[in-house]
Amino acid sequence: MDHIAAAEEQIVTERIKRKFEEVNAAAQSQLSPIQDHINFTLQQAYFKCAYECFDRSRKQEEIANCVERCSLPVVNAQQHFEGEMAQFQERMNRSLMVCQDKFEAAKLHQNRVDAVKAMEGCVNRSTQDNLDTLPHIVQRMKTSFSIAD
Repeated sequence: MDHIAAAEEQIVTERIKRKFEEVNAAAQSQLSPIQDHINFTLQQAYFKCAYECFDRSRKQEEIANCVERCSLPVVNAQQHFEGEMAQFQERMNRSLMVCQDKFEAAKLHQNRVDAVKAMEGCVNRSTQDNLDTLPHIVQRMKTSFSIAD
């Protein structure tokens, strides 16, 4: 029976890995317009602004301050984006830790195959719940960055 349980656990581990790949692909797909906005629109505006800072009549310190002011929108947007993604990842990790805890408890009360199947179900629900929040996160960032749909 141990070989069967080990095989079942391996299959579930592969399914969970594929589920995480799905989450990653969905996140990248939904977040790409925001990343494009930061990496292209805001970066382009930064370089145009910074270019204007270089004037021979200005002192070096004035040029540096001007360039720094130009970089603020990009830096702030990137920090906002990274903060939102860190919160998303933290929520995902917490929900998966709950699944792991349930799995450990289930192993004590039922056979390993049933515990593994229950964990897979928990992971599927958890990842889907987190995926369901992505459109709201994306919309909130689009609004924050004034990105039209």
